[in-house]
Amino acid sequence: MQPYPLVWGHYDVCKTQIYTEEGKVWDYMACQPESTDMTKYLKVKLDPPDITCGDPPETFCAMGNPYMCNNECDASTPELAHPPELMFDFEGRHPSTFWQSATWKEYPKPLQVNITLSWSKTIELTDNIVITFESGRPDQMILEKSLDYGRTWQPYQYYATDCLDAFHMDPKSVKDLSQHTVLEIICTEEYSTGYTTNSKIIHFEIKDRFAFFAGPWLRNMASLYGQLDTTKKLRDFFTVTDLRIRLLRPAVGEIFVDELRLARYFYAISDIKVHGRCKCNLHATVCVYDNSKLTCECEHNTTGPDCGKCKKNYQGRPWSPGSYLPIPKGTANTCIPSISSIGNCECFGHSNRCSYIDLLNTVICVSCKHNTRGQHCELCRLGYFRNASAQLDDENVCIECYCNPLGSVHDRCNGSGFCECKTGTTGPKCDECLPGNSWHYGCQPNVCDNELLHCQNGGTCHNNVRCLCPAAYTGILCEKLRCEEAGSCGPDSGQGAPPRGSPALLSLLAALLGTAGPLGI
Repeated sequence: MQPYPLVWGHYDVCKTQIYTEEGKVWDYMACQPESTDMTKYLKVKLDPPDITCGDPPETFCAMGNPYMCNNECDASTPELAHPPELMFDFEGRHPSTFWQSATWKEYPKPLQVNITLSWSKTIELTDNIVITFESGRPDQMILEKSLDYGRTWQPYQYYATDCLDAFHMDPKSVKDLSQHTVLEIICTEEYSTGYTTNSKIIHFEIKDRFAFFAGPWLRNMASLYGQLDTTKKLRDFFTVTDLRIRLLRPAVGEIFVDELRLARYFYAISDIKVHGRCKCNLHATVCVYDNSKLTCECEHNTTGPDCGKCKKNYQGRPWSPGSYLPIPKGTANTCIPSISSIGNCECFGHSNRCSYIDLLNTVICVSCKHNTRGQHCELCRLGYFRNASAQLDDENVCIECYCNPLGSVHDRCNGSGFCECKTGTTGPKCDECLPGNSWHYGCQPNVCDNELLHCQNGGTCHNNVRCLCPAAYTGILCEKLRCEEAGSCGPDSGQGAPPRGSPALLSLLAALLGTAGPLGI
């Protein structure tokens, strides 16, 4: 029985069968590797490199008895050597194994050690970091983290017997924090109680910080996951590529350093615990260790060391991390195929490039050729129309309109190739004139035509656009004496009263011409 439909198959690789009162069901969870002991996969580096005791051999004072100073550290003798790998070996034997530094024989020069733990992989911390000292806990220490493989560092937490004196910070504990201040970097005096035999452990409290969101028993993990889903700074706070333990001052246990017994001052660590998981951006459930390297086995069509990008041909939308919350509240954010990887980009052969528009959640063809346009290059550009005899993938699917620029309103045509014509113009391409009009830089209304509109007084019609009048006459139809315009007509002018055009004919002419001006000679 499955509680969710199969359509939510994004999380099919991230589920397990559990038994409930209803029987066996699928339990869906975020896609991430299981938490494990990450010290099995780290590399350790000490600075200075020769800080480990035993080369040359030296004696040191017994733990808890600063006056018994006949213990020996000798790197050449396995039983007396204390190399760095003993910080991570299996504990439980007695006496316990431990790494140990050289003693503070060069006092007052500071005895300082950097212990760097590197994974060459981004990991997410899931439990407290626990450091067990075989010596007294240091008077001053800083735990640092890196998110860029050791190129830059930032403090995780400060530890001191006196925070104000050591780091100019007021002492705090995790209990002083809240949901709003959980990312605050604090200095704590809780784990720096000096040189005592029963106080050896230092914590960096991961679970206490989780508890601000999930409750004191971490029972409300959905609340924590909801915060991790929406708050990148919170996710990054629990994410590291490297950790660095900076030991700045050994446990003194007193106000003054006993310069006569400097062999009692050193650092010794028997165990370091770091629990976490590979960071796979919630796109993998398995992280493999091969050739001394951790690698996510990416799902959801993602790739990269942290599954941090979409595979080639699966870039149909921008990459995004998966969700901590399972379905139906969360989503795997699976990378979807690029349209360009399917057939010919679904552009009917007119383009091989596509672009994902995040705002519209759709894919469109880019740079359509062959005079096409549209989401899939399925339309014709303005000024072109569809060739009804050609298929959509034909290079000649769009034909130019060829609208006559003098006779058409614009250069566009309809789906049948017909252009929009100006007044008096006709034809599919607007290159013909309607009756009563003649072509003269476009169709113009006729002035004369030797049929209805006759030129008078001996005038002749020229191209239907004007009357060529005799010398003594003027006007649109040669209906006026030229001397009338000059006011010089009379008995002695040599120009008698000529026959006049009928008023009805002139009215008809005026109506046909509309607003056209007179074209006399």
